[in-house]
Amino acid sequence: QIQLVESGGGLVQPGGSLRLSCAASGSSFSMYVMGWYRQAPGKQRELVADITSGGSTDYVDSAKGRFTISRDNAKNTVYLQMNSLKPEDTAVYYCSARRSFAIRSWGQGTQVTVSS
Repeated sequence: QIQLVESGGGLVQPGGSLRLSCAASGSSFSMYVMGWYRQAPGKQRELVADITSGGSTDYVDSAKGRFTISRDNAKNTVYLQMNSLKPEDTAVYYCSARRSFAIRSWGQGTQVTVSS
């Protein structure tokens, strides 16, 4: 079992940046595909970005060119660097751990609010 704890959310002005972190504990972090999801009020949770153990990444179209996902397997941590933030990026952001095509664990979520 892998446990996930996010940090780094907050209030930022449009055009600003935030870096989210997700610390994992428990079983072998490097074996998981790690992801960041977000859920805005009244909307479904959506995948923002994910990264394989080897470092291959994928992004939702709205995040391409602005967000960067990375991982440090030695620190059991995955990051989401978010630049050029927009009000529509406002959501609760969740870290996930996927293995064998199924989400095995979720973090508790961290609020990101983009507003002037």
